[in-house]
Amino acid sequence: MKVPVYAWQQMDTETRQRIMRRSGSDIEEFLEPAQKIIDEVRQKGDAALIEQAKRYDNADLSDKGIAVPQDQIAQAADGLDPKVRQAVDIAFANIETFHKHQMPDRLGMIEIAPGLFGGEQVTPIESAALYIPRGTAAYPSVMLMLGVPAKVAGVPRICAVSPPSEDGTIDAVTLYAAHRLGITEVYRMGGAGAIAALAYGTETVKPVLKVTGPSNIYATAAKRLAADLLDPGPPAGPSELIVLADGEADADLVAADVLIEAEHGPYSASLLITPDEKLGRAVAEKIPSLVEKFPQKQQEYIARVLSNYGGVIITKDMDEAVAVTNDYAPEHLQVHTQNPWEILPNLVNAGEIMLGPWTPTSICNYALGVNAILPTGGRAKTASVVTVWDYLKRTSISYATKEGFQSLADHVVNFADFEGFPAHAAAVKARKL
Repeated sequence: MKVPVYAWQQMDTETRQRIMRRSGSDIEEFLEPAQKIIDEVRQKGDAALIEQAKRYDNADLSDKGIAVPQDQIAQAADGLDPKVRQAVDIAFANIETFHKHQMPDRLGMIEIAPGLFGGEQVTPIESAALYIPRGTAAYPSVMLMLGVPAKVAGVPRICAVSPPSEDGTIDAVTLYAAHRLGITEVYRMGGAGAIAALAYGTETVKPVLKVTGPSNIYATAAKRLAADLLDPGPPAGPSELIVLADGEADADLVAADVLIEAEHGPYSASLLITPDEKLGRAVAEKIPSLVEKFPQKQQEYIARVLSNYGGVIITKDMDEAVAVTNDYAPEHLQVHTQNPWEILPNLVNAGEIMLGPWTPTSICNYALGVNAILPTGGRAKTASVVTVWDYLKRTSISYATKEGFQSLADHVVNFADFEGFPAHAAAVKARKL
């Protein structure tokens, strides 16, 4: 495997566009097959989900059904490796502590002017689904990252969906994470079919108002197609990472960190951006020997990612490196510079920023406490990391005293008359004394 090294100033337009767009350029071709899967679920309900589990996951759910029994969720901790259970418990505690600090006051009011009060009432959404992906492994960490803020926000109904393994089960660690969250609805389904079931409902699955979580490209396409019925949540598609480094960075650490997100799957993206050519080429040379130590599946993923949507980019200086990074707007941004706090104010587009050599993406993905479900595909320019606010809504609250009303009455009548709304003006005049 050879890691490509690009000089930003010399890159041709096609290569730049491919890297900047990453796998988002591929999603259009998945819309039509995703629509067919959605239509199957709408027409056949549970039967379609069972057929799709056989077709896509090689799992026979004809006897097990779609829903995981509640007693299996409650008993998931039995027989777990104590080290894994402790890892879940520590991550849960840190994530909960962090997200509790995000919670706003349920009702906040200010006096805008004498007798005129305005504010917001904050309430949770009524239902939400957590999409827990499953590929070559299970991801209970995603259950925690999605479920903790939903729990802290107070969502009354939280369910979770995840593709089944070949034996038709959901792994015990993911179920244990669901149990820690108090979730009693877990469904064996994934991809576009899961999104369809959550949007339209089936005999077993009740529809929800919102779904959050990273998903494969079929589910991502289905979210787009079902967006009129189901809030698709923050844009969380295939994983992506930029490591931003200067010449002082440790090449061995940088090489190891570049691979973190590249192992997620063939549509992921992973880049090193640096103004130091010596560092960039050293990292490119070290990566192949690191990858050789991984299982074959990860080797295949990383090779495809680095050849299609990744590699090393050499810029003329750090200012250009920062500019390219901001334009890319990565999901994960890891900063390996001599003084990361100095460069931080200039980094304005990223789902998350991890500062310094002791903050690899790994610890943030699992247990530091910040959320690891982040906007992808460049959407970090306008979208944000998952927080309690993804499960809350704000309603404006207004209150005027008689004196406050009188202070505005004439001005409002004048506004209404100018804009041609006589009923607006009449309602005010009916109250004038």
